[in-house]
Amino acid sequence: MNNTRIHPTAIIEEGAQIGAGVTIEAYAVIKPNVKLCDGVVVKSHAYIDGHTTIGEGTVIYPSASIGTKTQALKYRGEKTFVQIGKNCEIREFVTINSSFEENSTVKVGDNCLIMAYCHIAHHCEVGNRVIMSNNVNLAGHVTLEDCAIIGGMSAIHQFSRVGRYAMVGGLSGISRDIPPYSLGAGNPYKMGGLNIIGLKRNGVSLKTRKELSKAFKLTYRSGLRLEEALERISKEVEPLPEVQHWISFCRSSKRGLICQSSTVSDDEMDQIEKEEEKAYTAIQ
Repeated sequence: MNNTRIHPTAIIEEGAQIGAGVTIEAYAVIKPNVKLCDGVVVKSHAYIDGHTTIGEGTVIYPSASIGTKTQALKYRGEKTFVQIGKNCEIREFVTINSSFEENSTVKVGDNCLIMAYCHIAHHCEVGNRVIMSNNVNLAGHVTLEDCAIIGGMSAIHQFSRVGRYAMVGGLSGISRDIPPYSLGAGNPYKMGGLNIIGLKRNGVSLKTRKELSKAFKLTYRSGLRLEEALERISKEVEPLPEVQHWISFCRSSKRGLICQSSTVSDDEMDQIEKEEEKAYTAIQ
C-alpha cells in the first residue's frame, strides 16, 4: 500500500498525478496537469492548477492557490509551469501564479517557508531555504537567492534580486538589487551592513566574514563608483567563493544596487571588525 489518503470531498481531476503517501484533505481541488510527488500534503480548500509540480514532502496549507493564470495582461494562453521543491511549507492564502511566455517557469526551491498571504508572481525564481514572512509580495521576474530572508509586509519591485544570505527587515520597499550576505530594511531601504549573525549561524568562517566586510566597505563606504569598487575588490580582497559571488552579483545587476549609504557608522563598523579580529586571533 502507498498510504495515500484522499478525503471524499476533495476534487482530483482526471490527469492529475498523485504520488505515494500523499494526503489530500477536504475540499481541496487538484486540476488535471498537476503532479504531487511522494509525501505531499494538501490541506483543506487549497487549489492547485496549471502545469504544476509539487516536490516530495511539501505541505500546502488551507486556502493556498498555486499554478493559476498569471495576473500579467500579456498572457495569451501559452503553456507555462510552476515548480515547487521538496520539503517546503506553503502557508495559508499564499498565491503562486504561473507565467506568460511559452515554457516559462515559476520556481520555488527546496526547504522554503512561505508564510501566510505571500504572493509570488510570474517568472519569479526563489532559491533553496528561503524564508518569506507574512504578506511578502514579489512582482514579476524577481529572484531570491538561496537562504534569503524577507521580513513581513515587504514588497519587491519587478526584475529586482535579493542575494543569498541577505536579510531584509519587515515593511521594506525594494526597488533595486540587494547584494548577498547583507542586512537592511526600510522604505526607502537603508543598508545596515553584513548579515553577520546570519552568516555565523550558517557556519560561514570568520576569515570569510572578514573578507566580505572588506568587499562591503569598498562597495558601500569608499565613495568609489561601483565598477571601480569591484575592480579594487578583485585585486585587494582574497578571492574566496563568497567574495567572487559578491563581485559577480554586483556586476550582473541590471536595475542597479540598492542605496549606497549605510545606517551603520564608521565607529560601529570599526568596532565590529575589532571584535572579529579578536575572535580570529584567538583561534590561531
